[in-house]
Amino acid sequence: MTAVGPDPRVVERLRCPVCGEGLTITADGGQALRCPRRHSFDIARQGYVNLLTGRAPHLGDTTEMVAARAQFLAAGHYDIISTALAEAAARHLPSPPAGTARAYPLVVDAGAGTGRHLAAVLAAVPAAVGLALDIAKPAVRRAARAHPRGSAALADTWQRLPLADASVALLLNVFAPRNGPEFRRVIDPAGRLLVVTPTAEHLTELVDALGLLRVDPAKVDRVAASLGDHFVEESSTVHRQELTLSHAEVATLVGMGPSAWHADPAGLADRIGGLGEPVRVRMAVRLGVYRPR
Repeated sequence: MTAVGPDPRVVERLRCPVCGEGLTITADGGQALRCPRRHSFDIARQGYVNLLTGRAPHLGDTTEMVAARAQFLAAGHYDIISTALAEAAARHLPSPPAGTARAYPLVVDAGAGTGRHLAAVLAAVPAAVGLALDIAKPAVRRAARAHPRGSAALADTWQRLPLADASVALLLNVFAPRNGPEFRRVIDPAGRLLVVTPTAEHLTELVDALGLLRVDPAKVDRVAASLGDHFVEESSTVHRQELTLSHAEVATLVGMGPSAWHADPAGLADRIGGLGEPVRVRMAVRLGVYRPR
């Protein structure tokens, strides 16, 4: 799938991260987006647009982490998450008003990584277009090619999102930071926010055996605190599955997550080698569905 740049239907919902004006694709070959005040943002050859301003405070996942995530997801190990999001999207995506410019609802994945989950949602809702936001260049390079109706932008989701007010019909947030005030600003009053977080039992076998980072026992409370002033939780479901992994797949799983920043590679390899093979691991995640206050 060849990425040529952001979909014009997505671009009309974007806003300049400098002044907040609308953006359009430049007429000179479409290699940039530009606002009326002539702030310009390059479209990379991989198809994503760089909407960062100034120096990013952090770079996000490394090339190696993103490659590990792409490999692990491509094997289908986390398809249960994609399926749950797609089913929730099909239930909750507002029906677009016929004959209006919003006849194609916008789905945004904030902290999208490779764009695999967004692609699954777009496959389930054929009328929608999608936008993957991530601060890691290796991630948005992949996300820009994840689905024909998907676009991607380099952006810091802790900052003001480069989107118009009430322009998003469905916002996804999977294992990513939650910017409650900005999520509320950009979501349509009839829209929904879908948040996926790990439960305390997620990958506990590996956490114990390999000394990995443990899920915060107060995770549910922290999610509620970050969103409670802006959203009401309508429902939540827990999705569990037993994974059967090789030693190489365990290494890939560790390498794609936050423990990759802290683990000693040699010591980790020794500990993985000491596990029985195949390795059986429980994954358990919580999907919360939220409506704007």
